[in-house]
Amino acid sequence: MLLAARNVGIVLALAALVVLVPGGGAGASFALQAVSLLFLGVIGWFGYTSYRQHRLGLYSLGARRRAMLYGSAGLVVLTLTATSRLFATTAGRVVWLLLLVAAGYATFAVVWSARKYR
Repeated sequence: MLLAARNVGIVLALAALVVLVPGGGAGASFALQAVSLLFLGVIGWFGYTSYRQHRLGLYSLGARRRAMLYGSAGLVVLTLTATSRLFATTAGRVVWLLLLVAAGYATFAVVWSARKYR
């Protein structure tokens, strides 16, 4: 219980610094960008490691299925990159959702056909 109270105190002290110190908002924005960049780096590292571990399985899919799988991954990346622009309008939100559903369907179709073939 005492440990939780200490942690809450630390979080409240950091929040007070962001609010009270001049330029604290810019510092918080910088920290958020740094954490986001680190998160994207970890996702890239995970993708690279996963690719290396499953390289034989990916090559055994064949060129058509592999292109469909890579295309759907690229579609997810592009859609997530354009999220702020697509969310500006209601139609953009619908398009965003449809693009992610299409990428998910393509990935599901590749996995389903690969398992059905074996």
